This record gives sequence, C-alpha cells and structure tokens, in this order.
Amino acid sequence: MSETVKKNSLPSDTPEEREFELRAAVGSIWSGGRLFIGMYTFLFASLAFSYFYLRSSNNGLLWRPHHVTAPTSFGWAIYALTLALALLAIFGQIRLRKGGVADWQVAGWTGVACGLLAIFLQIWELQKLAFYPGSSGYASTFVGWVVINIMTLIGVTYWLETTLARSLRMRKEIGGSSPELSTHPSAQLFRANVSSMTYFCGFTALAATLFFSMFYLM
Repeated sequence: MSETVKKNSLPSDTPEEREFELRAAVGSIWSGGRLFIGMYTFLFASLAFSYFYLRSSNNGLLWRPHHVTAPTSFGWAIYALTLALALLAIFGQIRLRKGGVADWQVAGWTGVACGLLAIFLQIWELQKLAFYPGSSGYASTFVGWVVINIMTLIGVTYWLETTLARSLRMRKEIGGSSPELSTHPSAQLFRANVSSMTYFCGFTALAATLFFSMFYLM
C-alpha cells in the first residue's frame, strides 16, 4: 500500500510533461534575454542622462574646457569592431536558420576576434587620453562610458564564445552532421540561446552608435 501511494505521489515522466518543460525552458531563455536588455537599458539611460544634464548646465564652463575630446581614431576603430561583431552575429543567425552551421561558426569566431580586439583598444585608449577622469564633465562621463563599454564588450564576447563552444560540445553529445538543427531538446535550447545572444548584440550596436555620436562627434 505504501509503495502504491509513493508511486502515485511522484510526477509521471510523460512525453507531454517533457514537452511542456522544454517549451517553458525555451520561453524562459527568450524572456530572460529580453528582460536583460531592458535592465541594461537603464544603465545606459543613466549615463546618457548624466551626459546631457552636465552638458546643458555647463557649470563654471567646466563641461568641456578647450573642447577636449577622446582620440577619434580609437573611437572609430572600437565602434567599427562593435558594429562588425553585431552584424556578424546577425548574419550568422540568419545562416544558421537556413542550415548553414559552418557559416554561423565562421561568423561567430570572427565576431569573437572583433570583440577581443575592441576590448584591447578600449583599454589602450585610456592611456591616450589628453585629460584626467575628473577634470571636466565630459571627462567624467566619458570614463564612465569606457568602463561600461568594456564590461559590455566582455559580456557580449563571452556570450558569443560560449554559444560556439556549446555548438562544438553538441556534436559529441548528440552526434550527426548538424546537431544544432535537430529537434533534440539541447538543440532547441541552443537555438533559443543564440537568438537571445543575437538580440543583445544588436542592442549593444545601437547603444554604441548613440554613445559614439555623443562622445566623438557632438
């Protein structure tokens, strides 16, 4: 009797339940990725508010004395690499949806290289600044942007690299020529993760366009 009650108290591992859990996991990855973009937007918004507030008030004419600016050559290079990373991620996802796994991997690893180079240049740029972090409002907000951008580039590059590493591991776990395109639960979760990663890459490219214009062009 006790064994019967014990068996009935446990959830039955039916195909319907497994399908429900899989759909819930895929939905969680989808929702989590979009919520992460929303939360990250507040971080960028706080920096943009500081920039425009200090620029509009210009107390003591200390917003941007002598029209100092960060090295534009570094700015263009970092922006171009960030944009290239995002475009490669988007292109790779399009090719992956069409069955071009190899194209996605090539685009992904090229994007990782762009991300690493952008991180290096962003750090190196700090040694080429013609101002101190607290010397003006522009200098303070720019250094804040550099810190945020380094953190963002590291996160995006790491996320892209882990999806590529996961693709390689799936070939051993699932087998076959293109396990990433199969209906296996791990493959479906993988594709959902790629989608969220690609959306975030596009978001970072838009943010980079805004702040590049603010700090280097305006």
